[in-house]
Amino acid sequence: MRIISGAKRGFILNPPRKLTLRPTTDLCKESIFNILDNHFYFENISVLELFAGTGNISFEFASRGCNDITCVDINKKCIHWIINESSRLGFDFIEAIKADSLVYLDHFAHIGYDIIFADPPYDYKDHARIHEYVFNKELLKDNGWLLIEHDKSNNFSNLPYYSESRIYGQSAVSLFKNIKSLDNNNL
Repeated sequence: MRIISGAKRGFILNPPRKLTLRPTTDLCKESIFNILDNHFYFENISVLELFAGTGNISFEFASRGCNDITCVDINKKCIHWIINESSRLGFDFIEAIKADSLVYLDHFAHIGYDIIFADPPYDYKDHARIHEYVFNKELLKDNGWLLIEHDKSNNFSNLPYYSESRIYGQSAVSLFKNIKSLDNNNL
């Protein structure tokens, strides 16, 4: 696992093996950031990474100039690793919070994220609740995006604000755009 672009391009992230996680692959991450690069100026955005695991996505945002990043994971070892790695990389502005991601969305998340990225375990069953909390609590800014990484067998095209899904091997990423002035389907 490596940082693909930005100030820390090529930096290898080596989380402890005992953190049995499924981090976003470099191929998937590179594809996601190619899309994001065309729509956002990273220096000006606020990012929330849910089910952060290794913080892989947050480190990529930080390397590209984003300095308003919050990571949430329930595993204290993951949070400890993210805090230590953030310090080592000079990304002390990354806020790492130990919490259940749904509880965080329901009780602690603030309004005004530009991007919310969620990568729950593949056997996770509450993807729709992530979507529900984000949009019902209006946690995204206008034109903000929710990206949910999931097993490619899941289909979320029936949910409001759905834009598209892209498949990367066994993984898929579904994109939801908070564009209220347009038809919410296929933006």
